[in-house]
Amino acid sequence: MNLPDSSLPALPEETTLDERDGRYLRKAIVWSHAARRRGNRPFGSVIVSAAGEVLAEAANSNAETGDCTAHAEVNALRALAGRGLTREELAGATLYASGEPCVMCAGAIFWSNIGRVVFGIDAQRLRVFRGERQDQRDAELSCRDVFRASPHPIECIGPALIDEAAAAHDGAWKT
Repeated sequence: MNLPDSSLPALPEETTLDERDGRYLRKAIVWSHAARRRGNRPFGSVIVSAAGEVLAEAANSNAETGDCTAHAEVNALRALAGRGLTREELAGATLYASGEPCVMCAGAIFWSNIGRVVFGIDAQRLRVFRGERQDQRDAELSCRDVFRASPHPIECIGPALIDEAAAAHDGAWKT
């Protein structure tokens, strides 16, 4: 992977995860590979309760569906609909994302009341894969900025397992 030159801001340090967080983040990474195999952008997400129950799992599906909001995190949140989970239960849940949640996904996480996010590759490193094409650019705002604006706490951990999370992106983006 070609990283930005030293004239750009330093890349975030990788976070070390405990066994549980590593296990579920790797599940999200598996979903990112599944998304890519189906012709979508390589992102995956898993939502886990405070008790360790997997509540939802999803891959990015916007190429398949034509729905520009069908990001992995949003798809996982949609899968929770109708499950009867309380806001308190969701506040204790963790959303694992193979890549740093974009602004839209961070907003959806905020509205869901999920209290914790663990992500793999960060947005800065993702931009290296995406390149400079206008049709692949994102809003350059960290999910942490969105979470800091929340009136309820949202813990954010990442980047983590960067090389594993980056593998699905290698060669997946148009140059």
